[in-house]
Parts: sequence; structure tokens; C-alpha cells
Amino acid sequence: MTVTVKSLDESVRPAWDRFVLELCPSATFFHLSGWQRVITTAFHQACPFLYAERAGQIVGVLPVVHLRSRLFGTRLISNAFTIGGGAVALDEEAYAALDQALLALAERVGAGCIEVRRPVQPHQGGGWIAREGIYANFARPLVADEEGCLKQIPRKQRAVVRKARDSGVLRAESETNPEHFFPLYAASMRDMGTPVFGRRFFTVLMAEFAGRCDCLTVFAEDRPVASVLNFYFRDRVMPYYTGSRSPARALGANDFMYWQVMRRAVERGCSVFDFGRSKFGTGPFSFKKNWGFEPEPIRHDFWLKAGGVPPEMTPLNPKYRLLIALWKRLPLGLANRLGPLVAREIG
Repeated sequence: MTVTVKSLDESVRPAWDRFVLELCPSATFFHLSGWQRVITTAFHQACPFLYAERAGQIVGVLPVVHLRSRLFGTRLISNAFTIGGGAVALDEEAYAALDQALLALAERVGAGCIEVRRPVQPHQGGGWIAREGIYANFARPLVADEEGCLKQIPRKQRAVVRKARDSGVLRAESETNPEHFFPLYAASMRDMGTPVFGRRFFTVLMAEFAGRCDCLTVFAEDRPVASVLNFYFRDRVMPYYTGSRSPARALGANDFMYWQVMRRAVERGCSVFDFGRSKFGTGPFSFKKNWGFEPEPIRHDFWLKAGGVPPEMTPLNPKYRLLIALWKRLPLGLANRLGPLVAREIG
């Protein structure tokens, strides 16, 4: 029967999320319909999320953000403000219909570029360009037994975890709001020279995905020193956004924090620890390798209306070196005000 492609509206949300959670094993947390509400509310960017339907049943979904930027032009990104996206579907006909609809949408809105992050089904030909070697993802199974879980961590890093765990100085608390998380995250982002997502984004995010996310904050003498915002999807925990104060390193607070995330995720029934993506050649990349995780290169697919080279909007691009250096010197309050205005245009 014929596949038709439509745009997500409120009436379809339950069916969309049932498809993502129950019917399509390849779907990810970043395919959930809630991202449409989060992005439109926090960043005021249009989200024409597309779904393929056959005989009244959803057979594929494609979250899309129509990103309009004075700095970078008009782009379609699946899924912007996240690290994953692309079409997920039950059959080739649905995949093809969604891809055709995406190209038609680009023509209709005048988008010069389409970016698909970590496509489940990579694009072949038709003007699509693949880019790899910038990011890698880190994930591995969780061992339920505490000692077995510790033994997964290389010896040197395991000693740091044990010392922090047994020091009696640190304690961890799970939280359902970003009150303690956001100041730590914002300061860390400024120190890296990266525009921060605003506090409003995290408030909306945690409300939208209540029950599927939390913050785990580490305290030293009742002072928050490290915090991470985690997503939970099917059998995996994903520590996603993080931040810490300068004393955290000496206290082993970040190591203690991730250890606590692991143990609490096991109690929650998770069996996979997804450490997320990091750029090759960066500190976070090395940190994850030191924990014994192996990098898995990530692919992004690009379609450019006028051809040429895909945009490289990452801190590793030399053209942004001066801007990053200047951003690191901004007063924190100013960086927090300007950051969301810049971040909404990067996606």
C-alpha cells in the first residue's frame, strides 16, 4: 500500500513515541517527539518532524529542525541540538519516502544544506557526502556486580575511583531539576570557549522528559563540585551534559560521579553505559579511553544544494580559534546571556 509522509502534530505524538519506543529497534532517544517541543520552546526554531504512514499506521519517522541563521544560512538538521537523528523506518519504501520528503522540504524552504547526524541508514549517491573522523562514540555493557563493574575500568583509573569513593568527602544526589547542574555546566562551557545552552533549555528539557532524565550532582562539604545530566532510553543510560568546578579534579569528583551514574543505572535496570560522543584529539576523548571505552567513529551525512565541502562548525576548525580564545575570557554572566543566542544558530 502507498506510503504517505506527513508532519507531526499534537494528535500524533502518542503514536509517534509508541513507534520509537516499541516498534522500531533502531530508533534512539533523539527520535522521541518531545524534542520538537523542547527545541521550538527553547530556541524558537521550526521543527517540521516528518513521519511515514501506511494504512493509517506509522512506519517511519524523521525528526527535522529548520534552522534559520543569520550567520550560517538556512539548514535542515536531523536532529539539531542533539547528536543523533536521521530516518528510522520499518522498510525500504518508508526510508525512501522520508528521504524524498526531506529533499522536497529543503527545496521548499530554500535550505542550502541538509545535515543528518549518525544516520541509521547511511545515504548513498544523490549528492550526499559522508564525513567521518571528527567524532567518536563510547559505549559498553554494564556489569551488574559492583566488583565486576570496577574491573572493567583500567587499573590506574580504577584506583582514582576507589580513592574518591572511599574518601568520605564526596556524596552524590539525583535531582529532577537543573538548579545545581546549570552553574557548573555553564562555567565549564565558558572555560572551553563554547557557547552555552541557556538555563531555560534545561528546564524545558527536564520537564519534557521527566522520568527519562535526571541530574546527578556530587557535593563536597555540601558544595556542588560536579554534575551530569543523564538520559535513560530502553536499556541504556547516557550521561550527556556535564560540568564541574576546579576542585573536582583533585577530589576525583568526576570519576566518582560517573561511577555513581553506573551503579544507579544498574539499580534502575540499565545494561548499557553510553558515554556519548567526543571529538578526536580532545580531553574528553582521552578521559573516556582512560575508563576503558573504545571509540567508535561517527558518521554524519550532508547534502549541499550548491555542492562543495560540508560546513565544519566545530572547535577544531582553525577559523574559530580566535573566537574561542575570546569567549574563554568573557565574564561568566555575559557568556551565559550571549551563549543561547549563538547556540540557537549553530544547532
